Amino acid sequence: MTRRGRKWLSEAADDPEHCASQWDDDPRAPHPFPTGRDFDVVVIEQRTGVEVFSQLQQRGMPHGPVMTDLGNRQVGFLIAPGSRDRFDRAVIRESEGHGTPTYGYLATGSFVVLPGPMPLSGDRYQWLAAPTRAPEPSPLRVVALAVMLVAATGLLERVDRYGEEFPVSAAIAAMAGTEAAPDGR
Repeated sequence: MTRRGRKWLSEAADDPEHCASQWDDDPRAPHPFPTGRDFDVVVIEQRTGVEVFSQLQQRGMPHGPVMTDLGNRQVGFLIAPGSRDRFDRAVIRESEGHGTPTYGYLATGSFVVLPGPMPLSGDRYQWLAAPTRAPEPSPLRVVALAVMLVAATGLLERVDRYGEEFPVSAAIAAMAGTEAAPDGR
């Protein structure tokens, strides 16, 4: 996390001085933040959230800060406050003809625990993409997140369905034009 990112995030706390002081003492320390004022958070279960993040990065699509809570197996995407209607509309539009993916949306009246500026690999709260500065409101970022959420959910559902319908070794053997060994190898 950059100094500007740390400054912005600590100023987003209910008590900015306490947050900054806590991080001076222990930069690994997670801290609770109110949502809806400086940012909202879209919360997705971990497997789908990691795939969404990976796809956004691979495709060079915009995203802001992204964190994971390894204890609850969730990923949180920080977006501009007041983006819920735009996000929900984009998810519904992209989901047309398919099921709407499951997600949570934290706005005014909620709190989220975010990692400190320097978490270690074994810490419960981690940054996948730490804030580097105050995020600028971006409708494109909100829509990209919604589109990729729907796409990643569909991809993972298809992968799971394929794994159930075809044992992996049989599927690979069928593609190669051979038979799978009785032990599945």
